[in-house]
Amino acid sequence: MTEKQSIDEDTLQQLRKKLSTFMEKNGLRSTAQRRTVTDVFLRATGHLSIEELLALVRDRDPKIGYATVYRTLKLLKDCGIAYERHFGDGVSRYEIAFVDEHHDHLICLECGKIVEFENEEIERLQERLAAEHGFTLKRHTHELYGVCADCAATS
Repeated sequence: MTEKQSIDEDTLQQLRKKLSTFMEKNGLRSTAQRRTVTDVFLRATGHLSIEELLALVRDRDPKIGYATVYRTLKLLKDCGIAYERHFGDGVSRYEIAFVDEHHDHLICLECGKIVEFENEEIERLQERLAAEHGFTLKRHTHELYGVCADCAATS
């Protein structure tokens, strides 16, 4: 998992409002279990697998099951609050989707460590390359795979 700062209360409220509006529009109920899963997800940091989120949720409510966490993550993804990420190891991971935030990822092939980074030079280069080929970028992902310093030191 990646270490990442937790989000502030204003952002939490905005994301909860977005979810509430989406659920109301789609005729979905806000259950206590959905609220618990959502709250734990929004207060967590990093890129969580369903299993990791389930463990965190069960610390708060041991009765919540895998299916509830899975369905709630799908709901969060569908309403634009969560991004689903795939880093080549067959595990879906989820992170909070911030509207104006973009970052890229370094992924260790040995231990699975994920480091988020931002680099304006890379962003400008991607924009330039897209323009040179007649594209207007709408979104992209940038993942770099390698071996982290800790794993390299033990090899």
